[in-house]
Amino acid sequence: MQEDIIIQISNKIKEKRKSKGITVQELADKADVSKGLISQIENNRTVPSLLVLVNIIRALNLDMNEFFNDINYKNQSAKVIVKKKDSYQPFEKENAKGFQYRRVLTRNMKNNPIDIVILELKKGARRSQLVKTDAYEYKYIIKGTVEYQIQNDVYHLETGDSIFFDGRLGHKPTNTGDDDALILVVYFFQEAE
Repeated sequence: MQEDIIIQISNKIKEKRKSKGITVQELADKADVSKGLISQIENNRTVPSLLVLVNIIRALNLDMNEFFNDINYKNQSAKVIVKKKDSYQPFEKENAKGFQYRRVLTRNMKNNPIDIVILELKKGARRSQLVKTDAYEYKYIIKGTVEYQIQNDVYHLETGDSIFFDGRLGHKPTNTGDDDALILVVYFFQEAE
């Protein structure tokens, strides 16, 4: 199994768990594994055994065929990859009104997963609290005006601006413009320090 397929499986477990409103602990209890193992699997830190993967899929009340249906098994070691915009996969990262995520591409570069996403922030979209991600984050503002709070600092970004930061710091974006904003997001996952 190629590393990129494993990243797709990890991302899908996290997305399905969140869309069903199940906590990491609840999934761990249902799948009869530790909370830490679920977290490591969801963050691409470890590869689950076949038995653990089957238990997780069952704990999420998913059909096996349905779970693997949209996993891309094509040769991911190609030197050139073209992704058409209609193939971007929508997903929910956190439950936040006005936040629409679409996954462009997930790759594993020298054992470090990279996730490339388009985030559309509807006019007035904001989070009520700071969030954290187990990755470094690069954000490029394709369109709009966005305010990024990272810890206690606030950064004002407009079309063409970008920001790079450690996602383990509490952060939240707010669309402060008069229209929807569009952001290119690149997550660089690394081994825990």
